[in-house]
Amino acid sequence: MPIKKAAMKALRQSRRRTERNILVKDSIEYLRRMVRKAIDAGDLKKAEAVAKDVIRSVDKAVQNKVMKKNTASRIKSRLAAKLNKLAVDKKKK
Repeated sequence: MPIKKAAMKALRQSRRRTERNILVKDSIEYLRRMVRKAIDAGDLKKAEAVAKDVIRSVDKAVQNKVMKKNTASRIKSRLAAKLNKLAVDKKKK
């Protein structure tokens, strides 16, 4: 445990930020899971709607420095690729 007053405050701040960051990452992961379920079910409209929420949440996480920019880009890119593949498969049928 820290002894100095400033170190105690820094620890409190760190714990608070960590807790907030975990909540943000968990909510993004939940939305990503919802998109994957919609894609597996073949529901393009629902997948696109939830994908917008994922992209918005990821961009906000980058803006608040919860997530790195390249990580966000990778998530969005893979999501877009899956949605495009589903759209192409829907058109073929």
